[in-house]
Amino acid sequence: MRIVSYNVNGIRSAIGKGLLDWLKSYNADVVCFQELKATVDQIPLMEFQLLGYNHYWYPAKKKGYSGVAILSKKEPDDVVYGVDCALYDDEGRFVRADFGDLSVVSVYHPSGTSGDERQAFKMKWLDFFQDYVEKLRKERPKLVLSGDYNICHEAIDIHDPIRNATHSGFLPEEREWMSGFLKQGYIDSFRHLIKEPDHYSWWSYRANARENNKGWRIDYHMLTENLLPYLKAATILPNVKHSDHCPVVVELKY
Repeated sequence: MRIVSYNVNGIRSAIGKGLLDWLKSYNADVVCFQELKATVDQIPLMEFQLLGYNHYWYPAKKKGYSGVAILSKKEPDDVVYGVDCALYDDEGRFVRADFGDLSVVSVYHPSGTSGDERQAFKMKWLDFFQDYVEKLRKERPKLVLSGDYNICHEAIDIHDPIRNATHSGFLPEEREWMSGFLKQGYIDSFRHLIKEPDHYSWWSYRANARENNKGWRIDYHMLTENLLPYLKAATILPNVKHSDHCPVVVELKY
């Protein structure tokens, strides 16, 4: 089971840069999108159906903002939209698809880069998210939590940990949150398998950051620990370029 997570930074823009052709050639079983920046009526749904995908979209109420989706070759047993909290659901941050006893989530954690107010919102969301998935795990014990977390966990996950130490996405309190989250029984699938540095999933559009690989690893497939026996591979695809992010992949023998 090959699962892709991809912050497309605007689904229409990514389609214009060849996203559909890439999806056809890569042929993932499940695709989790973040940052749609589009309402459902603005998305060419038939194109995804022609690729063989069932598709489930959860846009933000605000046009041109946020939004998540899940595509799957196999029809899910159930799809759940949102976290039953209007404060977050209005921003389209969470959608879940259930396949047997396995649940796959596409999640888009807030960014705090625009200022103190959004940083505070982000920290509040992170605590809410952790509580929510802990409760969910009692009902759905096998979880794949895929998406843009907007946090680099360790120094190895960012190109310049010294100069970015005071920037949102690498703040001590964000990194501490992620450490605590992992200790609750979750696995960073990529870092569990790949120990080498210089693997990133997002690059600024400024100063040729992508060409120079000056990036941040902020996109993850977090697995509940009971899925560790099924973990086959985890990869990042920096040469796939439809966004300022790139796809991240996890493969499960499931």
